[in-house]
Amino acid sequence: MHSIQNPITSHLNVVLSFQVAELKLKDSLAMVTLVSRRCNRRLGTRMWRRGANLEGDAANFIETEQLLETERFRSSFLQVRGSIPLLWEQIVDLSYKPHLSVIKHEQTPLVVERHFSDLSQRYGEIIAIDLTEKHGEEGQLSAAYAAEMKNVPNVRYVPFDFHGHCKDSNFDNLEILYDQISEDAEKQRYFLIDREGNVLEEQKGVIRSNCVDSLDRTNVTQCYLAQKALNLQLQRIGVLSPSECISMFDEEYGKYRALWAEQGDEISLEYTGTHALKGDIVRYGKQTIFGMIKDGMSALSRYYLNNFHDGIRQASSFVFHNLPLNLDRVLTSFIHLMQDALDLISGHYTVNRNSLSPIGQNGFDPFSFLPVTSALIIGGLTATTLTVQQVGRNVHQYVSTAICAGITAGVMAILKANGRQFCSRPRLCGLL
Repeated sequence: MHSIQNPITSHLNVVLSFQVAELKLKDSLAMVTLVSRRCNRRLGTRMWRRGANLEGDAANFIETEQLLETERFRSSFLQVRGSIPLLWEQIVDLSYKPHLSVIKHEQTPLVVERHFSDLSQRYGEIIAIDLTEKHGEEGQLSAAYAAEMKNVPNVRYVPFDFHGHCKDSNFDNLEILYDQISEDAEKQRYFLIDREGNVLEEQKGVIRSNCVDSLDRTNVTQCYLAQKALNLQLQRIGVLSPSECISMFDEEYGKYRALWAEQGDEISLEYTGTHALKGDIVRYGKQTIFGMIKDGMSALSRYYLNNFHDGIRQASSFVFHNLPLNLDRVLTSFIHLMQDALDLISGHYTVNRNSLSPIGQNGFDPFSFLPVTSALIIGGLTATTLTVQQVGRNVHQYVSTAICAGITAGVMAILKANGRQFCSRPRLCGLL
């Protein structure tokens, strides 16, 4: 793939993923490449880097460039994604879906303004698509976002409840979203040059998509929008007629979808540690039984990783080999967190050689008691079940059952009330 210098490419700091597919469309060969670049201003793992910081930098902010190359033309189409640029958090507490809360802060309007001002300077016109639900805690976050967007000039905010519109696997309903934005989106165009290097089209803006994680729903939506752009590009250069689209070529369309599914997996692996959910929708255009099983396993893996694995992990040799000389004096008894490692590597935490690391200073580690409490709960439930089966024999069985049930309920209540304390958490940098 030859270099395509799209002027609005922001040259973000980290190249996250790179996928290539060769498509044969009628008598033409077309090479499609996806390049995703992650911004390192607010690096982090899923639950420990939400929203934006006070400078307006959004978590999980990724620029994805779809490159198209034929014998005579080269083209580029950019999209971006990122966490909702408000101050908000979702702290893990052992529950499957932790409480989501918007942080009330006097600088919130400035945070949103800074974020979109930066995007406008880099990309031009912005269409901001919000894919979150419009009820429950997601709805509260979405409402707060919508309220702030009323005060942001020159940005079109488009709310679209993905789960509401696409329930029961009606993913063709994304056409409803495209109908809302098609006129503005097509005015943004794409970048196109011929083989002599003459610029034929320039991209004049970008679509910014988000859901809560800016992963699964966002992957499906960005794939859909990129497909629309690809059709326009292929029609513009004469590979397809105005009435044709890539979905008419089954085998090549499958390759194209696989490209986006693989890209979604790589983005998700870095942010959550698992493959993307809804990957079969991107890959096949529908949800499959195998896909639902895979999504279930990924969801359980995310629960475990969010609560336990994004926390305590042995310090990797990569971290230590790249630390300044004699830093081991500062990081004595270092048991590092994944988020802390990212803060160290990216330079967000400044090491003070004259003080101890915040990691490991507290002698009490609630996380170490989790196996004990888990064993008590499992043992209590087992004992309660066994005694209930014999409860009709004598009064002692009633007492034994009540004691076992009471102890189990008490341990579970303590675990629930102190859930945050039993989860691993970053200690070097604050959430903002």
